Amino acid sequence: MIFCPSWPFLFWMPFLQHRWFACPLKAFNLTRGTMLVENGTVANSAWKRMRGLLGRPALQSGDGLLLPGTKAIHTIGMRFAIDVLFLNREGRVVRALRSLAPFRLSPIVRKAACALELPAGTLERTGTQEGDKIELRNFNHATRGE
Repeated sequence: MIFCPSWPFLFWMPFLQHRWFACPLKAFNLTRGTMLVENGTVANSAWKRMRGLLGRPALQSGDGLLLPGTKAIHTIGMRFAIDVLFLNREGRVVRALRSLAPFRLSPIVRKAACALELPAGTLERTGTQEGDKIELRNFNHATRGE
């Protein structure tokens, strides 16, 4: 789970440690020195994983969705294309998909520990490619950069 460090009382009040108090996800490409996601979310529940980006008209620049434990994604039912990064446990990009169109399946990426869905064009705009190191901020998971 992600917890906002500006709310220190969350750490000593366990009943408030819930996903509703989560901070936005931020993703930074350490290799290129560029921000990928400024206001992202984490699919940290079964409902969020099932819903994903369905029902959204589009992803805005700076938005993103992190899917922990994901080795493949789909865009079935979506109305817009997305860029997708598959990251290993060290935060390295092991597969980058540019502008995955609606109603498509991604390949299975066996080395992936998570998938990061981004607005189409983000990878081209930031120069992000396979091998880059991505730091995920405000997220306690093995894919966090060092």
